[in-house]
Amino acid sequence: MSNITPIGQRVLVKRLEAEEVTAGGIVLPDSAKEKPQEAEVVSLGTGGKDDDGKTIEFAVKVGDKVLISKYGGTEVKVNGEDMLILSESDILGIVG
Repeated sequence: MSNITPIGQRVLVKRLEAEEVTAGGIVLPDSAKEKPQEAEVVSLGTGGKDDDGKTIEFAVKVGDKVLISKYGGTEVKVNGEDMLILSESDILGIVG
């Protein structure tokens, strides 16, 4: 897949790399690392409407660093990179 534009209240994010060394200095192999919960917003969906037909504004913007739910979203490959499409409700907060 080359370009993906999420639909509705969905967001395309790229997970940020997990720490490879523990606080004690132990280097972790890939198999021992948890998937990072921090990600960067790459693209926003087309948006949504509330019951009155008013546009629902996104709380995040492209470039924001966010905390995402551990098991939310769908993994996709975009230009060879692993990314995740998730509902904006799966974003727990903005980091920074």
